[in-house]
Amino acid sequence: MTKIEAIVRPNRFDAIKEALSELGVEGMTVGEVRGHGRQKGHTETYRGREYEVSLIPKLRVEIVVSDERVEPIIEAIVKHGATGEIGDGKIFLFKAEDAIRIRNQERGERAL
Repeated sequence: MTKIEAIVRPNRFDAIKEALSELGVEGMTVGEVRGHGRQKGHTETYRGREYEVSLIPKLRVEIVVSDERVEPIIEAIVKHGATGEIGDGKIFLFKAEDAIRIRNQERGERAL
């Protein structure tokens, strides 16, 4: 099993979610996060005053899937999340040793 953690632009999330649904991804965890990479933020104007936004709002999407499903899911996230500009995000992969469904104590891939 592999945990896929993707940091994506909020405005690209609906397209990513739809693509993952078409691949049969049934469960995911999504949270709002803030951060920056190479773009280091940007400058905005509010009521005539300029200020710097150094932490950009993003969404973190977490999915745990069987190893054979990882590549198609990565391809879907990249295809639907990319704009070609700095700030599109990152995907991280982690090995998941086990999963346990709390309700009935199922383990492994059956718990996904």
